[in-house]
Amino acid sequence: MTVTDTGTPARTAGRPAHRDANVLRWLGAYTASMIGDSVYYMALAWAAARTGGDTQTGVVLAVGSIPRAVLMLGGGVLADRIGPRRVVVGSDTARCLVVLGLAGALLFTSPALWMLIAVALVFGVVDALFLPAVGALPPRVTASGQLARVQGMRGLATRLANVVGAPLGGVAVALGGPTLAFAAAGLLFAVSLPLLLSLRIRPLPEQDGAEPSGTAWHDLADGLRHIRRHPLLGPLMIVVAVSELGFVGPLNLGLILLAEERHWGASGMGWIIAAFGTGAGATALLLAVRGRVPRAGLVMCLAVLVGAVAIGTLAQLPSVALAAAAAVCVGLFAGLGGSLCGALIQTVTEPAYLGRVTSVSTLFTHAIAPLSYPVTGAAVAVWGTGPVFATSAALCAAGALMGLAFTRLRRAELPR
Repeated sequence: MTVTDTGTPARTAGRPAHRDANVLRWLGAYTASMIGDSVYYMALAWAAARTGGDTQTGVVLAVGSIPRAVLMLGGGVLADRIGPRRVVVGSDTARCLVVLGLAGALLFTSPALWMLIAVALVFGVVDALFLPAVGALPPRVTASGQLARVQGMRGLATRLANVVGAPLGGVAVALGGPTLAFAAAGLLFAVSLPLLLSLRIRPLPEQDGAEPSGTAWHDLADGLRHIRRHPLLGPLMIVVAVSELGFVGPLNLGLILLAEERHWGASGMGWIIAAFGTGAGATALLLAVRGRVPRAGLVMCLAVLVGAVAIGTLAQLPSVALAAAAAVCVGLFAGLGGSLCGALIQTVTEPAYLGRVTSVSTLFTHAIAPLSYPVTGAAVAVWGTGPVFATSAALCAAGALMGLAFTRLRRAELPR
């Protein structure tokens, strides 16, 4: 057996993840669920736009983020208490029933704003449970030596969902309106359920002092103490928190504003986003095939640092072609850094804390970092895209440099 940086024995890698039927069932369930997500959001945005104006559409799309941010840490506690598969199965079942119920209701009535807001709120609550649990599930279905490969496979599934989900939702809306699109999303959630139920769950070793204390609040506090005291988890969370704040704004809202400022149009923005997806997909494929990167902690920090330079360069380039080339670099290196960070978090976390630790990292990436959108928009309005992208790049670089400052993180390795 190999030994991790924490000094605890690591489970050895068995069959490669991309040839493991158990992992492939998990991947199929995850992919179906992610495509269902994309179709659902397309249908929700379309229904909201047809029901109300721009403001009402924004409200409908935003309300789901509130319970997701508030309840995310609680979702991690629940995953550790009852097991991540139960939470994921329950979450996908709830999403399936809610979305199919909405599709059924729309057969008899037009979508009302209150109805869409209610569904968005329920979806946000379910997401708060689903996201930490789905992140904590890979160590239960494969050996720790395969986690980097699984992160690559998960990245490929995410890219596939982004490429397939929105067009599929658009076709469904064109053929049958939001009713058909919501029904398609519900069926995709339903597809994931038998795959999840057929998973073989690996028994994880018990950890002394990690049993639930009796209250969710104490469990949450215990999980936060585990992160703070751990020689690697604390630094990893710092890297995630700081770098995501610099990454999310420019790579989402910032690209739209950059394309408008340079008069590149929607097609130019599309090429840049496609280039970013190509780079991220290439990194995911590399990890899925290779399975392990030596000196993972050092490579992770350096990859985030190079990605930060590419982010700062984006707003200085005069043409769509050059910006797309920079976006490929952002996707390659930011994707590599993010995947290695996820694999390290799952590898070094004690089994009983996987849900809570995953909920903290997911809180930074899916709840706190998106709060930078209004700040990014206001800053671009005052200073333009160049200074804002440079500041965002500096934030990403600061996260990488903070990681490099921790010797244990620089020397961290993934299990063989």
